[in-house]
Amino acid sequence: MHTSGHARTNTPSATLTLCELADPAIPGVESYSPFCMKVHRALRAADLPYTRRHGAHPGVFKKLNPTGQLPVLLIGDEPVADSTAILRRIEAMVPGSMSGAGGREAAEAWLWEDYADSCLNGYLVASRWADDRNWPSVKTAYFNALPALIRAVLPGRLRSTVVGALVARDVWRAGPAKCWERFEASLDQLEVRAPREGFWVGATVTAADVAIFGQLHGMRSPLTPWQQGQLAQRKASRRTSTASTPARAWRSRRRPPAPRDQRASGPSGVSLSEATPGGSPGISSTPSGSVTTGIARPSLRVIRAERAAVRG
Repeated sequence: MHTSGHARTNTPSATLTLCELADPAIPGVESYSPFCMKVHRALRAADLPYTRRHGAHPGVFKKLNPTGQLPVLLIGDEPVADSTAILRRIEAMVPGSMSGAGGREAAEAWLWEDYADSCLNGYLVASRWADDRNWPSVKTAYFNALPALIRAVLPGRLRSTVVGALVARDVWRAGPAKCWERFEASLDQLEVRAPREGFWVGATVTAADVAIFGQLHGMRSPLTPWQQGQLAQRKASRRTSTASTPARAWRSRRRPPAPRDQRASGPSGVSLSEATPGGSPGISSTPSGSVTTGIARPSLRVIRAERAAVRG
């Protein structure tokens, strides 16, 4: 049953299949790829049913995308590659699901989506490939299934290539201390920007929400404990400031009632890992709009979709 609140047009009669790498078996993390997570949440937010197809490596899907990159969304037999292109197709199928109210709001949503895919992604890649504190666990997670001979050579070579690209992007050029100093500053700025009510750019979920979520949630896995701690630290400070600041407390008492669909779904900032069967969203409890969730109220709609799926 359609529950997202968006009017469906051009909804495909063909099945939707998301092609990606193996599920990491971490609660709330469908994929190590933030771009795959972004598409998962976009499909759920738009209330579009889909199936998953996993491959052992990106080359498995090279016939669908010659660049060898994932995700790829199959709409029937038609492959749509690149997460941004996939979100655009989702918007075409369910108007308003990724662009909100349109106009200026849509333009801002897609600008934030680009920011997440470029700027925030640089920090995510650096946290896994360049950060010496995390590399041993990342190397094990990514390469442990390979034959021993390949495992002895390939990870180091790939790491050198990726770190070189991070230097070229100015993410790692000044070294780790400067990179993580900028990362912390970015989180602080995003926390200030995070809306007090609703979604990132308007009254409904947009591409901005799912894109920011994908990148930040990708740093909440056991692979990147220091970065995970930075996100948790801001979540804690936001809770404290929300409770202790008189002006904010006053404003919270003056807030208008939540729309009917949000009241039915649960309170603002609900812990989706507890509220959803199987805990699949895995978003920590935090005030609505906090950047540490990336997507708080938008995910409340996911609860209904996933509960419906569990009921069959």
